[in-house]
Amino acid sequence: MQRAILLTHGLFKTDQAKTAHGLIRESLRYQIVGVVDHQHHGNDAGILLDGTPRNIPIYATVRDALQSKPDVCIVGVATVGGMFPGTLLNEVKEAIQLHLDIINGLHDYLSAKPEIAKLAQDHGVTLLDIRIPKKIQELHFWTGKILQLQTPIIAIIGTDCALGKRTTARFIMNACNDAGLNTQMIYTGQTGWLQGGKYGFIVDSTLNDFVSGELEYAILQCQAATNPDIIFLEGQSALRNPSGPCGAELLISGNAKSVILVHAPKRINYEHEKSWGAIPTLESEIALIRLLGSTVIGIALNTESCSTVEARAFQQEYQQKFNVPILLPLYESCEKILPVIKKLAKPTSIA
Repeated sequence: MQRAILLTHGLFKTDQAKTAHGLIRESLRYQIVGVVDHQHHGNDAGILLDGTPRNIPIYATVRDALQSKPDVCIVGVATVGGMFPGTLLNEVKEAIQLHLDIINGLHDYLSAKPEIAKLAQDHGVTLLDIRIPKKIQELHFWTGKILQLQTPIIAIIGTDCALGKRTTARFIMNACNDAGLNTQMIYTGQTGWLQGGKYGFIVDSTLNDFVSGELEYAILQCQAATNPDIIFLEGQSALRNPSGPCGAELLISGNAKSVILVHAPKRINYEHEKSWGAIPTLESEIALIRLLGSTVIGIALNTESCSTVEARAFQQEYQQKFNVPILLPLYESCEKILPVIKKLAKPTSIA
């Protein structure tokens, strides 16, 4: 496993560093040994993220981070529009000059920048732009074969972007595996691949005609290779987020008949932008999912701006209102959803 440092460019404490946050919490593809962030250097990244010590130091510069002996440097931010923010490219150049391979998940491809490409060539460095679209010959069109699949499929979708859908999916998947269920997850974004996902595709780098087919293909490949008891689908954006509505494909093309819905009780507007409109009520989102042919079997709460007391109060209120397990993924384990998932699992998987 390669040792990696993450570039967050002063954004570590924002939603734009969610790629870094995911990799700090869990990565099966890279060993995260440091973060470069000039605003937060001197901290342990785990403690700064969620209070959990992880022995991942935050450095002020890429050169400082060399003491952690990295092999690669990962761009750890996911910006609106996928462009490099501020002077982050200068840190990429420094990493190249220090002979570190670069992993980039932004739409702003490093390999398409002549100056960067030449610098990498001169220093014997590999540039990996993981959001470069597949060639059309490599893409798959939807076939309908998924409709014959017997394995239960659960979509983890949210009422907005940047709510922790992927993190919630991984927490629940790990709880299921710990309980003896063979559980797999289909990644649909750059961070899912970076964390070590084997089956999936990157939704926003896929031609629209092939999104449904790539989703189906990933699920069928996962089924054939692992024979899972449960398959989770990582959601992107939200069903009604006007900047990029997404999620219906998971329910219709991906045949996910069950949903775990992620919601932030205190978030009023989509991505905190008043001009984008108010997030509809949780009741209406659950009704919409039902109209699309699926059922909400649990709700996970993103407790941004909540005190512990408020988080617990929302949990109790929603439990009474919706009568499904209400999860607080950053406060407690996700085990309370297991009885519901076990009832969905293939009969042969339950001892």
